[in-house]
Amino acid sequence: MIEFTKVFKQAGESTAIVLDIEGTKVDVLIHDVQFDPMRGFVVHVDFLSIDMNKPVEVTIPLEFEGVSPAEKGNLGTLVKVLHEVDIKALPKDIPHNLVVDISSLDAVDTQIHVSDIKLPKGITMETDGEEVVALIAAQHEIVEEVAPAADLSSIEVEKKGKKDEEEAPTEEK
Repeated sequence: MIEFTKVFKQAGESTAIVLDIEGTKVDVLIHDVQFDPMRGFVVHVDFLSIDMNKPVEVTIPLEFEGVSPAEKGNLGTLVKVLHEVDIKALPKDIPHNLVVDISSLDAVDTQIHVSDIKLPKGITMETDGEEVVALIAAQHEIVEEVAPAADLSSIEVEKKGKKDEEEAPTEEK
């Protein structure tokens, strides 16, 4: 599993690798990885056998780069809506990730859509182009309501105690 962990860190789930099964070489994608929840090491891996000459559909992570002028100027907050997209490409053309430049987000309510992502040659986007990838949302100030101070001068204190009980008339039998 140590060898697999090294390959997985380098290739991820989007890079074709060659799996050697008892001398037979098979082109595969890492389809699913299960980790031990306590120790974090790999306990199970599913591979997807692929034909290097046929396009495959895979999910690719998005990497955000640049600085949003709106966020830098405290005009709003950057909200990353999507963190990955689906693409279709030949296994040899699949990138490790896709870069999204957020420097065009210069005002509140500006958005980057899936259709705005620049794709390398040979790749087609499978995710709907109208989906929002990132946007600048207006900052909302949270105002706490302060309860008015109680007017203690209007409160009367009723005096009652042991002395009042002693002065009360007693019944004779």
